[in-house]
Amino acid sequence: AGARASAMDMLARREHSERELACKLAGRGYDESVVGETVSGLVADGLLSNQRFVESFVHSRYQRGQGPLKIRAGLRERGIDDDAIGACLDTYAGEWRELASRVREKKFGTALPGDYRERSRQMRFLQQRGFDAEQIRSVLRDDV
Repeated sequence: AGARASAMDMLARREHSERELACKLAGRGYDESVVGETVSGLVADGLLSNQRFVESFVHSRYQRGQGPLKIRAGLRERGIDDDAIGACLDTYAGEWRELASRVREKKFGTALPGDYRERSRQMRFLQQRGFDAEQIRSVLRDDV
């Protein structure tokens, strides 16, 4: 019951992926078989869901102004498969360009970069935030 209680405490704070929760429980010294049973039990009871975790993770990162590439990398790190990631990111499909534009304006103001050096700087910034080349180009295009 100790492992389940610990897991419930962690889940009360925020959603976790199955891998993330298993690693945290193992880190607290629980035996591998106990960790496996606990995670399986929580999944079976509907208390642990990779799907809910993905939705919550994508939403929170989107709110922070992170792009799809960075979000995908974060989810992969936490043991989420590409199908689940793709399905959730697709729900935001029409919004990435708009988000990239808002993120750029918040950092650099409304005026588009005037020279190559400044344009490169803004492109690097957006790349670090996880936006892809097409989204960045469309944000920095003058005619949009």
